[in-house]
Amino acid sequence: MQYELSGTTMQTVAIDLAPGETVYSQTNCMCWMNDAVEMNTNTGGGFFAGLKRTFSGGTLFVTDFTARGNGHVAFAPRFPGTIRAIPLQAGQSIICRKETFLCAEKSVALEIAWQKRLGAGFFGGEGFILQKLTGPGTAFLDLSGEVVEKDLAPGERLLVHAGHVGAMDPTIDFDIQLVRGFKNILFGGEGLFLATLTGPGHIALQSMPILNLAEEIGRYLPDRQGSTTTSGNPASTVASVAVGGIFGSLLSGSSSNTDNC
Repeated sequence: MQYELSGTTMQTVAIDLAPGETVYSQTNCMCWMNDAVEMNTNTGGGFFAGLKRTFSGGTLFVTDFTARGNGHVAFAPRFPGTIRAIPLQAGQSIICRKETFLCAEKSVALEIAWQKRLGAGFFGGEGFILQKLTGPGTAFLDLSGEVVEKDLAPGERLLVHAGHVGAMDPTIDFDIQLVRGFKNILFGGEGLFLATLTGPGHIALQSMPILNLAEEIGRYLPDRQGSTTTSGNPASTVASVAVGGIFGSLLSGSSSNTDNC
């Protein structure tokens, strides 16, 4: 397998497959492919394997792309971001958010990753379950916005707004803590909790969580009375409605497919 990353803010990954090689993705991520690639949508290991994926916010089905000759297939995320190729050795794993997984070689296992602490799942913005990718093979992750990577020493701790956590080594201890200071809670705008990441291990942080993007666009969407939060400029109102329609279509499509790519 060979691959090429293209683009800047809306990247794609194009993968060339030798005969018999297979990559897979959760549904609705493929951009284009040649006629030597055969698609096969399945539950990825049986009904219960697919059901477990839905618990982590994934899709019940995955799609295999197998080359019957010299194959070529490309994938892209649905939001602006950065694609990272993660080579995994046999038994090596990485923990990622549910919307981060894009595609991987067939030899890479996609599983749920339970949080060690209930509080981290309920209040950390991760939805209680993350996803775990285990090698051997190469996995492709889609991180929202730009990516900042850090290596934490044993015992070193970093406080992070939970939405900015993209991926991390399994050795990283993930927990949450209450924001300190009454005024910080009321007026700081960072919410009640921050994620705490404690080393040792490698982490990848993302600069633009999808939720933040949705909130910013939501400020300009018309309310039920038809008014918007813009200044009343007709041009800006029309633009807001247009953006709202486009974004609403993306969200409704995502919801109907339970797509987390």
